[in-house]
Amino acid sequence: MNGFSSEAQTMSLIAFIAVITVTLLLCVMTGPDRDDLGEFYTGYRSLSPVQSGLAIAGDYISAGTVLGTIGIIALLGYDGMTLALSTVLSLVLMMFLLAEPLRNAGRFTMGDVFSRRAHGPLVRITTAAVTLAALLPLVIFQLAGAGELLAVVLGFHADGFKTGSIVFLGLLMITYAAIGGMKGTAFIQIVKTVVLLGAATAIAVLILDRFDFSPPALLDAAKDGSGLGDAYLTSGLQFAGDEIDMISTQLTVVLGAAVLPHITMRMFTARNAGAVRRSMSWAVSIAVVTCLLIAVIGLGAAALVGHKELAAGDPQGKTAFLMVSQAVMGPDPSTLETLLFTAVATAIFLTLLASVAGITLACANTLAHDLIAHGLRRAGIDDRTEMAVARAAAAVVGLVAIAIAAGARHLNLQALLTLSFCIGASAVAPALVYTLFWRRYTRTGLLATLIVGTGSALVLMTGSNLVSGSPQSIFPDEDFNWFPFTTTGLVSVPLGFLAGWLATVLYDSDTIVQRRRYEELEPTILAGVPTNS
Repeated sequence: MNGFSSEAQTMSLIAFIAVITVTLLLCVMTGPDRDDLGEFYTGYRSLSPVQSGLAIAGDYISAGTVLGTIGIIALLGYDGMTLALSTVLSLVLMMFLLAEPLRNAGRFTMGDVFSRRAHGPLVRITTAAVTLAALLPLVIFQLAGAGELLAVVLGFHADGFKTGSIVFLGLLMITYAAIGGMKGTAFIQIVKTVVLLGAATAIAVLILDRFDFSPPALLDAAKDGSGLGDAYLTSGLQFAGDEIDMISTQLTVVLGAAVLPHITMRMFTARNAGAVRRSMSWAVSIAVVTCLLIAVIGLGAAALVGHKELAAGDPQGKTAFLMVSQAVMGPDPSTLETLLFTAVATAIFLTLLASVAGITLACANTLAHDLIAHGLRRAGIDDRTEMAVARAAAAVVGLVAIAIAAGARHLNLQALLTLSFCIGASAVAPALVYTLFWRRYTRTGLLATLIVGTGSALVLMTGSNLVSGSPQSIFPDEDFNWFPFTTTGLVSVPLGFLAGWLATVLYDSDTIVQRRRYEELEPTILAGVPTNS
């Protein structure tokens, strides 16, 4: 990959410094100004539906989604576009099925939702463990790739710079989560979403302009540039023609992407049921537009850069967005085009910052609220102490993620991103569906769903080709691959649902109590009617 011009690199560095300054100021200005849990966890539900929708979309459209999906579309064509569609469908499913009941049943965390049906510290502790199992891999994956990405943009390729970038970004994410709380991180997500949409729109328009705004011409050029011929526009390239593996991946993404805890926590910030519906409408609309732009940019990368250059830049195509931005501007870009490239680099940088900050906050919230305040302690703690614990938890989670990401940055950690989606689909999704809609569901069933769903995803992932047995795995020189699919969803999702059903049916000593409790809560969960419970 050819380096970027020194002018573009200098302007990108200045833009990064400006972004850090502005976002830190936003966190300080909008963060909680007193020890109030409601303000820290929900921002007092003060965001408008438009602001909330932008924040939800910002949390949902992670750096992995933007860079990874563009790369897959650029390298593999049809399969990448199918992945983008599955990502949108997941958020649509959340909007129509889970968003409003989640907002009605929850308070601060997912543990609050589950505890409405099943009381007890074990439920809280298990929920915290599942949340960490789902989100820590995601933040490590995004941090680990940050050093390489900044090195590409700024031209500093020393190992020390890459490690330093990971540490610096990690410390920033801790600061955002600890100081800004829910409202502060929401405004960072809003800024990120606006900048990303603007930059992606500009690049997509320039790409289409190269082909006289003719989608067929763009598709033909992408097919030719891919070096794959007609196969580029047909399914099967990503999974070597294994349709079952493709179905497993799509199932995992559709069920798992939108139920991850850093997304569900945004539902609790809506003022009322009507507000959460409007917020989700905005979020889905933004996600649809973003995925359309991603498809155009991915196809443009294949057409204008070509498979050989893309693979040389990064085997997974994660630099495709930057490379096509450079290609569309030509070898001698004007000042305006240099500014546009800087906007693209800034959008990617903001996406990294905002994504890891939101995930860190979700981890900190569940550690403080579910594990410490209601799980390990029989007597509750006061608001001041819980907020201090939440801020300390953000630091602990961040430091652990920094240490692992810095140590593993030279490895291909795609398995971590996939694992997060698998746990979301196999444990969180079944538990939420049963909790919100099944009257008979018991505490034993809930624990079984969470434990079996998470455990099966973890165990099966160790045997997938993302961990060993392929050039793109974490351990490419080893081969202990015993699971035939790339993702675990086809097996672990049924196991998660089955475990909850069997445990409820077989161990039904508290079924009557649970049914009565749900009947008392049903008007609140499904319609938002206030109750005294």
